[in-house]
Amino acid sequence: MKVNVISRSTDEYTKERSQDLQRVFRNFDPSIRTQEKAVEYVRACNAAKLEKIFARPFVGAMDGHIDSISCMAKNPNHLTRIFSGSMDGDIRLWDIASRRTVCQFPGHQGAVQGLAVSTDGRVLVSCGTDSTVRLWGVPVSTLLEEDVSSDKSAVPLETYVWKNAFRAVDHQWNFDRFATGGAGVDIWNHNRSAPEQSFEWGTDTVVSIKFNPGQPDILATSASDRSIAIYDLRMGKPAAKFIMRTRTNSISWNPMEPINFTAANEDSNCYSFDSRKLNEAKCVHKDHVSAVMDIDYSPTGREFVTGSYDRTVRIFQYNGGHSREIYHTKRMQRVFCVKFSCDASYVISGSDDTNLRLWKAKASEQLGVLLPREQKKHEYNEAVKNRYKHLPEVKRIVRHRHLPKPVYKAAATLREMTESRRKNMRRGRRIAPLEASLKSHYGKEKSSKLSDKCG
Repeated sequence: MKVNVISRSTDEYTKERSQDLQRVFRNFDPSIRTQEKAVEYVRACNAAKLEKIFARPFVGAMDGHIDSISCMAKNPNHLTRIFSGSMDGDIRLWDIASRRTVCQFPGHQGAVQGLAVSTDGRVLVSCGTDSTVRLWGVPVSTLLEEDVSSDKSAVPLETYVWKNAFRAVDHQWNFDRFATGGAGVDIWNHNRSAPEQSFEWGTDTVVSIKFNPGQPDILATSASDRSIAIYDLRMGKPAAKFIMRTRTNSISWNPMEPINFTAANEDSNCYSFDSRKLNEAKCVHKDHVSAVMDIDYSPTGREFVTGSYDRTVRIFQYNGGHSREIYHTKRMQRVFCVKFSCDASYVISGSDDTNLRLWKAKASEQLGVLLPREQKKHEYNEAVKNRYKHLPEVKRIVRHRHLPKPVYKAAATLREMTESRRKNMRRGRRIAPLEASLKSHYGKEKSSKLSDKCG
């Protein structure tokens, strides 16, 4: 008689040290584990609930300005530095890690409307309603002197005075040129006190201007006459233009797909366009209940953040119709500017209450160094949620957000208005063929009376 004996080596289950984890051997045969999907579904629900429990997006506030914050700019050469400009002409350089002012740039006599930093991070360009453009040298921190003294003020390298007030500025990628927007579009050089090129296309005041990160000679602008225009500096003339229903307050190019850009609009929506086909939007991003004031893409190109007049900050997927996250506090007022950090981990917002606020891009993300087991646990929870995200209970937990009461009521009002508009459109489509047939048979006056009775 033959007997099969189960045997295994002691090296497979014996601990080398007392601190080692005990090895556990599992059989993943589906015939043995009949409740596998049910167990995973429960784990997905628990993971979604834990994400809500640990959602603490607000990191801290940076105060120091004495007036509303109107604009911000990132330093592409430094991860923890960001610039902010306020309505009283004050410009500050902040250290995000310590959340304090590093340097101030005084000089503007009116509101600062635009800030931009050169690609090498050494020159800051500012413009405002006092009709001046100023170039500033950015202080460089070293290993021995990490932070410049907070009471130190910078002196402008150059000051250019022009005949019109400015509303926006952006620096060209990898070159010494920058563009300003106001009564027109002007292209400047660091070494010249007058614009190299000027563009006017029958527009009103230009309120936003952005260079393309993939093709440095292309820039997009939006104006107060509801137009969005694309300019090509090599042609020396505008390339394309189209009119929106309402004004566009800000524009941002997708850094990973530079042919696409997203416009933040006055009608509380954002519109993503392909620059090669401007007659229709690729995607409409809804959820805000008031004008969207600013927009900025994540360095990964997969998400963008928006700030709105409804006192909230929202994060959207680049191809998602609705926001995946909403941030708000009781004291935060109208949000005029937002930025993603250069590592896509944080979001910075500037609002009417003179504060900059630092948020986590993922509300429940654990800060600090993670152990390998913690990292694997987070990855497993995320994978389980994605697998069962379409089931009703998991979907309800993941999508639920606590909204401020004014935002909640305004959203309900907007839904009623949208539904009423749809009903009117359907009724118009249904009545139009009937009116045409009645006109052909009875004439104009009698057909109108009959169509009123039918309506």
